[in-house]
Amino acid sequence: MDWSTTLVLLLLSLGGFGFSSWRASRPAEFGKVRMIPWTTLSIICAVVALFMLIHAVNLAGIQTGKTSAPMR
Repeated sequence: MDWSTTLVLLLLSLGGFGFSSWRASRPAEFGKVRMIPWTTLSIICAVVALFMLIHAVNLAGIQTGKTSAPMR
């Protein structure tokens, strides 16, 4: 993935996290079932945002994973 795709996905996931967190924090109406699990969606968006942030750091040239060490 290139920079533009990574940044678009990062911004979309951050926006989705903010929106779903806002919806999850609203009080539930009595007798009405929520059809969308907003808390689960906010966690998924946060994980995607974290992965995109790590990918952007890797694209910038910073090594975040293990270095390639010889196996024994």
